[in-house]
This record gives sequence, C-alpha cells and structure tokens, in this order.
Amino acid sequence: MDSATLFAFCLICISSVAGHNDKQQEKDIYKSLWISSLDLAYKTLYLDFVQRMEAGDLPAERYVNFTIQDAYYLVKVTDMLQNLSTSVQKPAALSRFFRGRYKSYSSFRDYFLNVYFLKGVSDIIPTPAIKKYVSDYETVMNTKEPIYFAVSLLPCSRLWVWLANKVEMKQSNAYDAWKKDNKDGHPEKHYKKLLNKYLNVTDKEAYRIFRMQMQNEHDFFASS
Repeated sequence: MDSATLFAFCLICISSVAGHNDKQQEKDIYKSLWISSLDLAYKTLYLDFVQRMEAGDLPAERYVNFTIQDAYYLVKVTDMLQNLSTSVQKPAALSRFFRGRYKSYSSFRDYFLNVYFLKGVSDIIPTPAIKKYVSDYETVMNTKEPIYFAVSLLPCSRLWVWLANKVEMKQSNAYDAWKKDNKDGHPEKHYKKLLNKYLNVTDKEAYRIFRMQMQNEHDFFASS
C-alpha cells in the first residue's frame, strides 16, 4: 500500500470513528441537558451563598434558613414521588425508577427530619423561591408525561454533586460537611439510561423543564 493510499485509508478510519462518536453523543440527552444549562451551574457556583460557604464565613443563620427550606422541599417532593411510585405502572423501567427514587427520598426525609428534630414541615413558611420550585414540580407532575418528572428531578441531583466538587474547603471549614455529604453522588446511575431510552436528544420540552429547574436551584441558593 503506497503512502497516498495509506493516508486516505487513515482519513476514512478517523472519519468513521468521529461519526460514531457524534452519533453516540446525539443519543445522550442526559449529557446534553447538563451542557445546555451549564451556564446556570456556574452562575450558582459564584453566588454569594456558595462563595461564602466555600470561604467558611457564611453566617450560621443563613445556613439554618437554607436547611429549613430544603426540608420543606424534600418533604414535598417525596410526597409527589410517593404518588408517582404507585400511579406509574408502565413502562416498567419508569415504574421502577419512581419506586426506587421514592424509597431513597423517603429514607433521606426521615433521616433529615430526625436529625433536625422536626415532626414535619407544616409550620414552615416557604420562601418565594422554594414555593415556585415546588409549584413547578407539581405542574410537571399534573400536566406532563411521567418521564418529564424524572427530568425535573435531575437538576438538583446533578447540580449539588457538581457544586460540592467545585468548591474548595479545608477540613476546618464548618461547611466542609456539606461538601462531603454531596460530592460523591452518582446521579447517572439512576437517570442516564432511563432518559436516553425514553427521550430524544432534540426533545425541546425536556430542555425547557431541565433549565426551569436549574433556574429554580439557582434562585434557591440566591435567596438563601
């Protein structure tokens, strides 16, 4: 094989591999959703709340208020997952997803309420940011196909892991526990295969809902 033929053969191979990679990426809506709202992730990272938590000088009362609002969010979303865990029967993979997420969320809810000596959240007044966040979940649950509720859950799961791995904290930082609690999550185990199976990478509604919830996450941190 002469050099010209060999060069042409190499170009064909490279083109074939690149084309294969492009096709794989085209099918990965899990990855595409995150990339499409990465700007909001960085905006959240540089909010005063996150930056002061990283520096270790965030006033304790702000973190306490943040935690109380998070408890409200957790209980309300868990209630919605309980509903979906029984109402969604098909497809089987989506049914398993909601049962699994409800089991995980309810376990964490019980732990969370116990740690902070809370019997429930009925006496908690949600901030406008959390009230809107929960309301948007309810709208998705009541007006969209169940797969879109899975999409609406993903921003919280991905963003907190990402933030925890972006902030740099010393062990002496009082908020290092938050980093340790969140940095090792693996949301792809629960979401990637499911979303890539049931959603097309060009699904505009999925991107709209994902970005809406990323904005809600941003606003939660911004208001804390």
